[in-house]
Amino acid sequence: MTTAPWRDPALPAAVRVADLLSRMTLEEKTAQLYGVWVGAATDGEEVAPLQREMTAEYDWAELIALGLGQLTRSFGTAPVDPALGAQALARAQRRIAAAGRFGIPAVAHEECLAGFTAWGATAYPVPLAWGATFDPPLVEELGRHIGHDLRSVGVHQGLAPVLDVVRDPRWGRVEETIGEDPYLVGTIGTAYVRGLESAGIVATLKHFAGYASSAGARNLAPVRAGVREFADVTLPPFEMALREGGARSVMAAYNETDGVPASADPRLLTELLRDDWGFTGTVVSDYFGIGFLETLHRVAGSPAEAAHRALEAGVDIELPTLKCYGKPLVAAVRAGTVPESLVDRAARRVLLQKCELGLLDEDWQPEPAGPVDLDSTANRALARRLAEESVVLLDNPDGLLPLAPGTRITVVGPRAADALAMLGCYSFPSHVLTHHPDVPPGVDIPTLLDSLRTELPDAKVTFAEGCGVSDPDRSGFEEAVARASEADVCVAVLGDRAGLFGRGTSGEGCDVADLRLPGVQGDFLDALVGTGVPVVLVLLTGRPYALGRWDGLLGAVVQAFFPGEEGGPAVAGVLSGRINPSGRLPVSVPRVPGGQPWTYLQPPLGLAGEVSNLDPTPLYAFGHGRSYTTFAWEDFEGTDPEIGTDGSYALSLTVRNTGDRDGAEVVQLYLHDPVASVTRPDVRLIGYHRLGLTPGESRRLTFRFHTDLSAFTDRSGSRVVEPGALELRLALSSAEVRHTAHLTLTGPVRVLGPGRRLRCETHECD
Repeated sequence: MTTAPWRDPALPAAVRVADLLSRMTLEEKTAQLYGVWVGAATDGEEVAPLQREMTAEYDWAELIALGLGQLTRSFGTAPVDPALGAQALARAQRRIAAAGRFGIPAVAHEECLAGFTAWGATAYPVPLAWGATFDPPLVEELGRHIGHDLRSVGVHQGLAPVLDVVRDPRWGRVEETIGEDPYLVGTIGTAYVRGLESAGIVATLKHFAGYASSAGARNLAPVRAGVREFADVTLPPFEMALREGGARSVMAAYNETDGVPASADPRLLTELLRDDWGFTGTVVSDYFGIGFLETLHRVAGSPAEAAHRALEAGVDIELPTLKCYGKPLVAAVRAGTVPESLVDRAARRVLLQKCELGLLDEDWQPEPAGPVDLDSTANRALARRLAEESVVLLDNPDGLLPLAPGTRITVVGPRAADALAMLGCYSFPSHVLTHHPDVPPGVDIPTLLDSLRTELPDAKVTFAEGCGVSDPDRSGFEEAVARASEADVCVAVLGDRAGLFGRGTSGEGCDVADLRLPGVQGDFLDALVGTGVPVVLVLLTGRPYALGRWDGLLGAVVQAFFPGEEGGPAVAGVLSGRINPSGRLPVSVPRVPGGQPWTYLQPPLGLAGEVSNLDPTPLYAFGHGRSYTTFAWEDFEGTDPEIGTDGSYALSLTVRNTGDRDGAEVVQLYLHDPVASVTRPDVRLIGYHRLGLTPGESRRLTFRFHTDLSAFTDRSGSRVVEPGALELRLALSSAEVRHTAHLTLTGPVRVLGPGRRLRCETHECD
């Protein structure tokens, strides 16, 4: 075997893989198509719903004799010291290679949604916080750091980023998304992919596609999105991350759309993804997703039939462990009910990726390259910067913030003194350690209470919890209200507890009926406001909550979306004034808890009007965020307002910091299409740029708009640019317009192909 062509790194990958496939038995080929989840529980509170039923029994020695496609979450299943875990993974890989005829190791994959989900690894802010930064270069750096950590312990593939666009914020997994706008999701997600891939890690885009559009915001519920919503809102982030980010894997979503499950949809996974977009990587199932074709969707009558439908659609790898692609698939091929060519097609893709990763080479190296430190000083500094940029100052009407250094502060609320308040559901402490209560977190996570005391050492800070996150107990109200009444200011720290499948108020399977604050937190806030003492509301959440009930009653409102292990110091820095807040909302904050679902991407009939008594206008719009300094937008100008349907337009302005401290402004560009052949969102984001400026400093900023960015899906299903009037709006948010350029597009309707332009280029100069 050592002299076979498939071992020769000088040959093209396709030639090597073709030679290898010709030597493999059917069993050896199918073995490349599934993962094994060693150590995963099959009963008790640790398991996901249906996990026990979806896990087949196997004999490890017998299994690896055939080879193995994937190893599932060696680090993310139970607490393990990272250095010891790296050694254990290397031993497992050597065993796998030694057992099979071809000596090929598995692809090891892990979750990396908000950092490497491993004990002792940096817990970064959740993706919704990435969206709040409006800072793609910073998120690319994040992806690179996470990728290097994964590689340092022998991991090859990361199951991230989530590119679902929020359609209903009641959905439990909002914290995992980047926001409610496809352009923001696409640009931030693509940056993360570039960072991860630059470190040699296979980035896996999920969940493809439509998962976040579930009816009633229920996890795994059917999706009833129309053709245009799917094409113009759901798909663009994936297209951008594949074309511009170079992602090498895609995860098929759990959901069905119009009766067709994603894992059994060849139009989605083959015709669109591969034929139209040119994707050549691997498609993996979401965990147990292939088995769900039989048990949940009921479009298959057996594991073998589920395997057939998934392979035919284009799912190459079954995760997290074998159920359908093992013996049931082999038997079906032997019986002639599943063509072996489908197995060959999937195995070829898997082996091509292994070839790219060097796993077909004789000298592949399973050992870690050096010392393992998954929470380095550099990681923590990056986590701090990301957290600081993501904090959004929603309101500060009378300048209560920053807090005075020597003031009397009462801190209250269920999130103030709990380190887990900083973390989302896919952080290791929230995801795994809840089942191991005797194991320490593995990383230092300062609480907001401790951070505020450190930040303001001369202030007199007292604390009373007041209430829990979701329980109905009000017995703590009295003490908290009494302490607040004695203070100069009350800092109320409210929000979510991340968890899984109903064990939290935010997270996978933690959907909500409406957008009221969890538990009795709303009533607690009423009691605090009733004291007459100024209240600063700090929200540590995984989704937006309705705040109209307290509009005009609060001294200030600060929003942080699970800001990670350095979130406490970051939020405290905003409260003290050490940090000038620069985050912007990646999701709208509603005024009332009902009237949902609603995002800002609404056509005219989705906006407030006389035809309904329900006003869906948000309290704080998408893109909103305040600062402790001020900015002037000056000298706005544009080029010739008449352009062809294949033309471009430049608009420029000068942004000046007119305040007395450093700050960052986020200039946002929105498109308004007054008349189109189908209804369009009233406004939608097509560009943005983050500018950091010192006092008195100014920068000239130019946006270069191409008409491709005005395209949409017409009645025939084609993506078109139509002639007619357009407006380009430079704005502070989707609702706060500073300058407008009026354009006229001339010429014929233009139909766009897969090579269309996906982003608005920006340029800044002195």
